[in-house]
Order: sequence, then structure tokens, then C-alpha cells
Amino acid sequence: MQIEETVTPYRRIILIAIIVGLISGLGALFFFEGLKLGTAFFMEGIVGFHLPEEGQTLQEISQWAPPEHLWMILPVICFGGLLSGLLVYTFAPEAEGHGTDAAIKAFHGEGRIRRRVPLVKALSAILTISTGGSAGCEGPTAQISAGFGSITADLLGLSARERRLAIATGVGAGIGTIFMAPLGGAILAAEILYKQDFETEVIVPAFLASVIGYSIFGLVEGFEPVFGLWETSWNVSQIPLFILLGVVSTAVGLIYINTFYGASRVFKEVFSHFNLPNHFRPLTGAFLTGMFVLALAAISPEAALVGIGSIGTGYGFTQLALYNMLPIGVLLFLPFAKILTTSLTIGSGGSGGIFAPGLVIGGVTGGALGSLLHLALPGIVPAESVPVFIVIGMIALFGAISHAPIAIMIMVVEMTGDLSLLVPAMGAVSVAVLLIGQSTIFREQVQNRSRSAAHRDEYMVEILQDIPVGDVMVPRDRIIAVSPDDKIGRVLHLIDETLHNGFPVLDREEKLVGIIALNDIRDNHMNDELPVKKLMSSRVFTVHHACTLRDALNLMVEHDIHHLPVVPADDPGRLSGFITRTDIMKAYIRRASQSAGKHHHTGFVTLIEPGTAAGKNPDAKGITDN
Repeated sequence: MQIEETVTPYRRIILIAIIVGLISGLGALFFFEGLKLGTAFFMEGIVGFHLPEEGQTLQEISQWAPPEHLWMILPVICFGGLLSGLLVYTFAPEAEGHGTDAAIKAFHGEGRIRRRVPLVKALSAILTISTGGSAGCEGPTAQISAGFGSITADLLGLSARERRLAIATGVGAGIGTIFMAPLGGAILAAEILYKQDFETEVIVPAFLASVIGYSIFGLVEGFEPVFGLWETSWNVSQIPLFILLGVVSTAVGLIYINTFYGASRVFKEVFSHFNLPNHFRPLTGAFLTGMFVLALAAISPEAALVGIGSIGTGYGFTQLALYNMLPIGVLLFLPFAKILTTSLTIGSGGSGGIFAPGLVIGGVTGGALGSLLHLALPGIVPAESVPVFIVIGMIALFGAISHAPIAIMIMVVEMTGDLSLLVPAMGAVSVAVLLIGQSTIFREQVQNRSRSAAHRDEYMVEILQDIPVGDVMVPRDRIIAVSPDDKIGRVLHLIDETLHNGFPVLDREEKLVGIIALNDIRDNHMNDELPVKKLMSSRVFTVHHACTLRDALNLMVEHDIHHLPVVPADDPGRLSGFITRTDIMKAYIRRASQSAGKHHHTGFVTLIEPGTAAGKNPDAKGITDN
């Protein structure tokens, strides 16, 4: 077994971070500009209305109005779904869905993303979002940046570890850039890969890459926070209410997860059952989304607001909520409408992120609870505090379902520009994370580093470093030994009787003087009368009791042997134990099972020690060549 070097030279890390940062900035800029052009063409030019936008001032955003011919949304959104599906399922099926999961999967898997994926993902996501599909920019940006990171790894001939580093750094830098939240994006790169762990090696290069990407993007698009300025007001007496919001956010988050993956499963099963081409799945989801919006518009003007707010990224309606411009009825129903349209758009195979919809769902959930509390307890929750509930709702809901509470908390605060919100956010998101359990919106996340293929060998090394040889070795009283004067015939008889492949050689004073193995006598087995000392190996590699199993395994690999005598450090000639590769593997399996909290399938075949179940002397131990 060859274990990959665990420390990447810092110069290569810097190079990776710089290249990924440049790619993330330029890729996010290309994608964002394409999205603006697409939205202007489809939503403004064809459908005929200007959606409210995040970052607009109160005066600017108050000018928006629903279109006179809302029915035009149906052919436009269907056109986007059709083109997106044809593009994705013809050229890069792995570009379907929300993108972030695909990047996480690449990190834990082979660390490779096909070169065509970034372009296909960018074009299909622009088509999906700009025509009214309910999706976000961050998932496509993450997959685009991670894809270019993989391409860079190919061009530079990077190792598998460095390739994964480039992919994870790309995820964080891409998301941090498009959200104008470089610090949160960098932390996200390390946090989003696992449910309960961090990829610590990614944080520093992600810092550098995020700063570079943020600078490039900001020079063109500006450096203002995503959401415009708004009044904030909260006090310590409201903290129990923010914790209540954490509980409510968990419940809505679970509805989001189950609805999203339920819709995805239904679309796949229906198309598989009727043998329909996957190319038309996004079209079906787009059609159902459009019909849902039109159905709501037919009910009432307030229901129409819910429908319109549930398409696109939804950030504009979050900005309206931050200005206290949405009726409480809209705030109550918009989270569930957004869950449904996102599930139809992306669950059907449409291309776009689930990050932005998750923030919107959490935000309007917080706005709804804040508005209800304002009506019930106006003295405790004044109108100025309702926007705070919106921001805390974003953090609590998506921080929990993404298992990235620290990164989401920092990102949302960066997006709103108000550091004072960290205190109530900490209370709400901690409760939400505890309640969410193992449920996650990112199905490719693994529990921790030990469950990731990216760290499997490293984790084995960590385990082996923690176990001393003395805890695993077979003690002297269970070892079969021979003397230098014994005949080869006796050794052959012992091999046949015990199924061991060799034995330590001890002199009359019980000193270790050699090892006799089957390979040593294979060519001389016809001469049974030869003494052992004529054929034994006098050069014996040994380990001490305090040596770790990693030390023992390294010595075995270096000298191509499968067994080691164990001797005291102060008396290297006295045999006190014996250890084989089989012993090491068994010890690893036991410790790995204990670390996981239960016995589980480890991927190793069952090892049967010769001389126990198979041999005739279960208490004796010789050399086993496993």
C-alpha cells in the first residue's frame, strides 16, 4: 500500500489558489452578465415586467409592478426548460440539478469533472433562471469554478490530493464571489463537504482564491452587499424568539428537503416507467411551475404576488420583505410556494442552485414569524425588528439543512452588511442544526473525513499511528519457534500441521538468531536432514513494543516482508512477541468500527488466521504470509 503524501508544498497551494481565484472571478462575472442579458431579454423583453431586484433602494424597488400579461410566463419558462434539458442531457448529464452536490461528489470521488461541464452548466443555468425557473446562481457558479479547477489540475499535472484541493477551493471561491461574501465562501469550502467535519487544508487557499475572485467580480459589478440598506433593531429580550425561529426554520427546512428529493424521485420514476427521454424532464417541471404561478394569479392579487415571488432567484422579494413591503399573507404562503417551484424546476433536472431558494425560503419564513410576533407582541417585536427575523431565518434554515452553519452565518451577514446580527443568528442556527439531525439538502455530503475516499488512506494512517505494537502482537507463549540445529524436515512438518509459512529461530538461550520461512527451504525441501541454520535468514527486522502499527507496516512494505518479531527495546535479542500484516489489518478494522460507533462493512474481506480456525493448533502462532 502506498500512502499519498499528506502535506502539499505551500508554493503549489498558492499557485492553485491564484489560478482558481482568477477562474472563479472571471467565471462568476461571465455567468452573472449572461444571466442579466437573459433576464432582460426573456422577462423584460418578452414577458414584459421588471422583477424587483436585490440591492435596490426603497425608492427604486417600489416602482416594480406585476405584468399585464402574466400568461406569457408559461411559454417562456417552457422554452427555457426545453433548451436547458436538451443541452444538459445531450452533452453533459452530470450538469443537471443544482451543481453544488456534483462538485461535492467530485471531491469525494475521483476528483475529476469533464471539461465540457462548466460551459454546459453555465448556459443551461442561464436559460433556466432567466426564463423564470426557481433556482439560484451559486450552485452553477460552484460547479463552474470546480470544473475549471479540475481542468487546471489536468493542465498542471497535479496529484489527486491537489486536484481535490482545487475543486473544493473552486466551490468556496465561486460561491463567495457570486454572493459578494468572500469570507463566508472560503469557510464554506471547508464546511460544506461534510455533515460534521471540516476540510481544514482548504481554508487558507480558499481565503486567497475568494479574495481574488471577489476583487475581479467587484471591479465590474461593484462591492456593495447583495441586499440594500435597511433599518435593523433587535434586543436581548428577543433572543428566545430567535431560538423559536430556529425551531420553525428546522420544520420548514425538512419540508424543503423532503419535497425537493420527493419531486426528483417522482420525475425519474415517471420518465423511467414510460420510457420517456430525460431531455424533456426539465420542460415538464417548467410547465408545471408556470401553471402553478398562473393558477395562483387567478385566485387573487395577493396570491399572484406569492406566485411571482416563487419564480427566479427570489432575491427581489426578499429585498421587499426587508423593507417591510410584503403583506403578512404573502409571507405566510411564499415559503411553501418557493419550495414547490424549486422542487419542480431543479428536481425535474433543470439546471440551477438550491442555495438561493433556500435563503429565500428561510428569509420569508423568518419574516412570517416576525410579522406574527409583531401583531401579537408589538411592544417586544416592533416593526423595525421584523427584517432581523428575515435575516436570521435565512441563516437558521439554510445553515441547518446544508450542515454549514458557520459559513452561512458569515455569508448572510456579509450579504446584509450588519455584523450585529451574529449574536441572534448564533442562537437560532445552533438550535436548528441540533434539531435537523442527519437530514441534508446536499446528498453527496459524507459524515466526516474518515468516510471520504479522499481521506481513506490518511484515516487508516491515523488509526495505525494510534495503536502500539504491544497491544496487537501475539505473545511469546503462543509462538512456535525452532532451533538452529532442528532439521528442515521438522520445519516442513510444522508447516503442514499448522499451516504457518515460517517460524522464528531461537538458540539454546532463547535468543532470536534468525527466521526460517517456506521461501527459504522451497528449493531444498528434498533434503530433510539439512539443519535450519544452513537455510535460515540471519538478518532479522524487528520492532519494539512501543512502535506503532504504522511503523511496523512501513517496515514490512519497505522490505517486502509479512511478519516482524517484537523485542524489548533494552534487549533486542529476546523474542517477546510476533506481529503479521493480518494482525495489523484486524486491529485497524476493530478500531475503525469503534470509531464509527458500530460494526459496519469496511470493504475488507474476512481474514482467517491460519493456525486458528484452519490449523490444528489454535493457540500456536508462527509466521503467516497474508
